[in-house]
Amino acid sequence: MNVSLVQADLIITGAIAEARARKAKSLAVIVLDAGGHPVAFRREDKASLYRHDIAKAKAMGALGMGVDTRVMAERAAKNPTFFASITSIPGVDLPYSPGGNLIKDASGEIIGAIGISGDTGEVDEACAIAGIMSANLHCGE
Repeated sequence: MNVSLVQADLIITGAIAEARARKAKSLAVIVLDAGGHPVAFRREDKASLYRHDIAKAKAMGALGMGVDTRVMAERAAKNPTFFASITSIPGVDLPYSPGGNLIKDASGEIIGAIGISGDTGEVDEACAIAGIMSANLHCGE
């Protein structure tokens, strides 16, 4: 099963609502399905040039490693040689910043991932979690 377009729109709307409530900087938000295909993307006015790319890399990194980017960063700090070797593989993006979160259904199956970029990693992650929860879905690890 994959995250649907309706769910992706709800997630993005919820994430941006959280960002505005926090007075966060302008965000780029992407939702990918479980296979890494884009389902929906939104870029707020004034979000800087590379925000889309960073958001997508966060979501892909979470899917590729099967954990949220916060967890991935913690693991990378403990095992830098392993993670450096992974990032040497062409096409592999592993940003070590919070804001890439797995999206799970009620049974715990991964159905996609969200990536957010624009503010601090902590704010990006909080907005991602709020977005996922606003669609009545569950967060990753």
